[in-house]
Amino acid sequence: MTDDYELRTTMDTIAAIATPIGSGGIGVVRISGPSAVEVAGRVFKPNPLGLDSHTAHHGTLANPNSSEQLDDAVLTIFRAPKSYTGEDVIEISCHGGIATIKAALRAVLDAGARLAAPGEFTQRAFLNGKLDLAQAEAVNDLIRARTDQARKVALRQLDGALSSRVSAINSRVLAVIAAVEAAIDFPDDVAEPEGTWIRSEISEAKDTLERLLASFGGGRIYREGLRVVIAGRVNVGKSSLLNALLRHARAIVTPIPGTTRDLIEESVDIHGIPIVAIDTAGLRATDDPIEQAGVELSRRSIELSDLILLVVDAREGLHEEDSALLARLEGRPVIVVANKIDLASPSDPTPALPTLGREATVHTSATTGQGIEQLEDKIAEIAGASDAGSESVVVSNARHEEALRSASESLGHALATLNGGQPIDLLSGDLLAARNSLGLITGETATEDLLDRIFSEFCIGK
Repeated sequence: MTDDYELRTTMDTIAAIATPIGSGGIGVVRISGPSAVEVAGRVFKPNPLGLDSHTAHHGTLANPNSSEQLDDAVLTIFRAPKSYTGEDVIEISCHGGIATIKAALRAVLDAGARLAAPGEFTQRAFLNGKLDLAQAEAVNDLIRARTDQARKVALRQLDGALSSRVSAINSRVLAVIAAVEAAIDFPDDVAEPEGTWIRSEISEAKDTLERLLASFGGGRIYREGLRVVIAGRVNVGKSSLLNALLRHARAIVTPIPGTTRDLIEESVDIHGIPIVAIDTAGLRATDDPIEQAGVELSRRSIELSDLILLVVDAREGLHEEDSALLARLEGRPVIVVANKIDLASPSDPTPALPTLGREATVHTSATTGQGIEQLEDKIAEIAGASDAGSESVVVSNARHEEALRSASESLGHALATLNGGQPIDLLSGDLLAARNSLGLITGETATEDLLDRIFSEFCIGK
């Protein structure tokens, strides 16, 4: 990251609506930058020029060109550097109607601010040292969190839990680099560090990286959600199962085969895990072109899923089509759901399915709710997200996982060099590569293109 980039992105005064667009009790226009107070003074009375930081004031919001009153409002002032962005920040809170909040923003732009780009407020917080890059990304994760556990994971990252762990690893690697380079540069004055110490420090750093990497599988699910496809033949109760998981009737259920022709996607919270549950058309051969399209969508959705619920009629067990699908899904996570146990014979209420080996089997009645909680437990178990929901540090971002893996590989190369009896001056390249990878997480070595890409994914106003 260059000084020119930082200067270019912080010299303007920016503004945006910070609350969702729509009718509400309140709407907030946020202003940040070197002229934030002056811009606010052109649209708000009393003028905030002499107001103390972290104070709120009732006044009048007006058009800067015509002095037409737009609304009664409350202005809150945060003076640099004690603000979210590290700059002077003004927040104008007015009534939350669409017309009112848009008029307020228009007035602020007419007064000299420019419209903020997506994520530009948080980008400035990063550039001004209020947040590191991992914490900045956690802001976006916190906004988008769909479950309470996902919120907790994002909040721990925002609090700096991951950054602290990465910084500790970085410091350990830096200490080795400093010792090695000092011995190389000043061989007469500085003794070569002991190989056992170097090996111990690098191994400890690599072990910590591997523990962080092991948390990614569960952490990613909290951030991105788990795509769970409900698949199976016609009339086995797929739509009823979706309704049972949602606890309300979302999909149309009839005894007519082929009722579901399109994909139905709904979000559901299962043990704190954000789930996208997808009901699909029944898999069967058909001459109906519309149903054929639905079947093809089902097959594509199965290929893109994280977990497949293969629903079968508990009274009938697996058919050839089910077995063929299981064969195609070899290596993929599958739960076989033996549904309609309420209709099974009283003498054999849960008929045994053929031995499935790797697949879990759960018996349910989507109509009565029997077995649904057990199915949810099994989904959560297979998702493997329980550890991510604890108080431990977890990795939830694929970008972070890639950087950690690269750093671990570099440290592995350094250990191989050391174990091979090679001169210690050959370690520096791998150790520096590891530090560069770790810096991509906290932002120390992030490029301008990477920063622009990350912050472009934020909403405007944050």
